Amino acid sequence: MFHPIYFLMGEESFFIDSITEMLEEHVLEEDYRAFNQLIMYGRDVDYLTIANQARTFPMSGNYQLLIVKEAQDVKDIEKIEPYISAMPDSTILVINYKYKKIDGRKSLAKLIDKRGVLFEAKKLYDNNIPDWINKYLRSKDYGITPKAAQIMADFLGNDLHKVRNELEKLMISLPQKSLISELEVERNIGISKDYNVFELQSALAKRDVFKANRIIAHFGSNSKENPVIKTVILLYSFYTKVLKYHYAPDKTKNTVASLLGVNPFFLTDYQDAAKNYSIGKIADVIAVLREYDLKSKGYGANNLDDSELYKEMLYKILH
Repeated sequence: MFHPIYFLMGEESFFIDSITEMLEEHVLEEDYRAFNQLIMYGRDVDYLTIANQARTFPMSGNYQLLIVKEAQDVKDIEKIEPYISAMPDSTILVINYKYKKIDGRKSLAKLIDKRGVLFEAKKLYDNNIPDWINKYLRSKDYGITPKAAQIMADFLGNDLHKVRNELEKLMISLPQKSLISELEVERNIGISKDYNVFELQSALAKRDVFKANRIIAHFGSNSKENPVIKTVILLYSFYTKVLKYHYAPDKTKNTVASLLGVNPFFLTDYQDAAKNYSIGKIADVIAVLREYDLKSKGYGANNLDDSELYKEMLYKILH
């Protein structure tokens, strides 16, 4: 059973595209798509064009599927409201309203919510990406180790289109039911299993000066793939969680992992860091990271390149 209107809005275009693809695949049988499926683009149409097409009937079959992509470019889209109730039951209207959202308090949103689906696609937080990777692969009959999922998340960020594309590369190269390890990630995607932020965090947690310097040297010589600003953001997240660990009243494994929002598999790094960094030292480290956040953006960097910024920052964190 399909709804007459799907208004898909919000920051995460991946979810909007995925729902739209699902509707394209399932609303009409393949034989009817050439006649009863129409895709419009917001920059090319106005609300009246959409409304007039939505009121037409299918040439054959049960449904007409009308998809409006990039609908955020449609001028006065809210004026479509009076036409929605006039659509025949045979029309299914899908509106992709990316990177923006309509006011849920207004009558258009209330009407869509009553008659169909009003969906807001929100960006996932960075710490939710490993779990999303795991679930996506599981839906395709693959598995992944926690470490491999974290390495991918740290390297790729929260752009789900980008993450999905890299996962597809992995799945093409491996048989179903495979458990993807960090070695497969390195072989097939090119993300180093030894030189990544996850390994840097682990070295810093243990105050392993040699390993941390080796990783930083690699980052400095490959700054395009490992920009200082990205490393600073991830280390800031790590040390703020270590601070939370210090203050956690209950340090049992699952409880504190839930508090920190991390997989229990990685809890050892936080335990090690809490032993090796006092609360006062963590406050100092966070101040250092804020300093190098600014320097990575050109404020007070004194013309230092990324390699030199990395070396300075690491020295101040460890000493």
